[in-house]
Amino acid sequence: MNKKEIAELKRLFTLERSPVTRICGCYVDAEKNKIAELRHPFQMLEEEEMFKYFEIFKKTLSGTVGKNLLDLEFPLEQEEEGGAQEFLYRLKCSALDDNDLLNEFYDKVIETFQYPENYYIILIHCTYDIPRRAKDGMEMFDASDDVYEYLLCSICPVKLTKPGLCYNAEENTITQRIRDWFVEPPVTGFLFPAFTDRNTDLHSTLYYSKNPDELKADFARQLLGCQVPLSAAFQKETFNTVVADTLHTECTFETVKNIHEALNGLLEERKDDPEPPVLDKEDVRNLLSQSGASGETLEHFDDSFEETAGDEHAELLVSNITNTRKFEIKTPNIVINVKPECADLVELRVIDGRPYFMIPADDSVELNGIPVRTVSAENGTKTD
Repeated sequence: MNKKEIAELKRLFTLERSPVTRICGCYVDAEKNKIAELRHPFQMLEEEEMFKYFEIFKKTLSGTVGKNLLDLEFPLEQEEEGGAQEFLYRLKCSALDDNDLLNEFYDKVIETFQYPENYYIILIHCTYDIPRRAKDGMEMFDASDDVYEYLLCSICPVKLTKPGLCYNAEENTITQRIRDWFVEPPVTGFLFPAFTDRNTDLHSTLYYSKNPDELKADFARQLLGCQVPLSAAFQKETFNTVVADTLHTECTFETVKNIHEALNGLLEERKDDPEPPVLDKEDVRNLLSQSGASGETLEHFDDSFEETAGDEHAELLVSNITNTRKFEIKTPNIVINVKPECADLVELRVIDGRPYFMIPADDSVELNGIPVRTVSAENGTKTD
């Protein structure tokens, strides 16, 4: 799924366009006991309650594709009888009106979701008449040939509110606030089936993780039967390690700066594409070569990539391995942050056998927010 397809589904969560037919929930305590369950048509809820749930549903479809939102493809064995995909398909077809299937789903989540505190499992069934798209991209809501039927699961922490004081209107006094159990935004969830090319994709699911560096891969593998890709942090670590190990003595300031600029240029070039750009092994090899790495250095690239990434077919999301907001130079004692478009202002020079980073100080200079005077390199006079 791409960001446009995800945005299309998020826009449905309003009172006027709501696709939700039924909502089910299970409140679980820290000891994995089911404390409370609910199951009823979504329209039975009060409007204010609907709005709160809409926010949760939207959060489960929020974040960056490739970081927080991951397309997972079901292995073929998971689509056979007894597999994770086959179970979810039966659950979807039941429209959440089968108590046995619901309890089995809750039990699967409780068994596989490792969380030390209370949490709330929310599962909704939705139907969406997919509007046709005119040539100009406008949606024609009165023309629909396909219906997208899907489940959305959100798993939300439930925490006790902090103690404090509040105003008691009945007694007209300040008193201690009653502490309640509060449902927080989801930490993980999934959409099944996926909405690929604006239609039902039974072979895939969209997986959500609030923290892109903690994807709960074991949970996704056990509950959904899918392999989760490398986390954003691990992708960046993998890329940095491959570059350093491959280039070795050729890992110079200029070469790494060229790599950084090439990656940011690729992101800028593809910024309007619905699919985020990714690099496979050959793409990374070409990037290093174009940035100045010699053919002799690249002889060890394959071994370094496969050993570090753990898979020769691993893919790295470009937005995960570069920083478009800053160009950072770090030494044991000093950190320099430069705007990426100004990276060319930084030069590495060797003076009396010692390397120095040279940065022009022609513009106004501040120290801890205070304007300071600089010394002119030409005549030694102080300038503003």
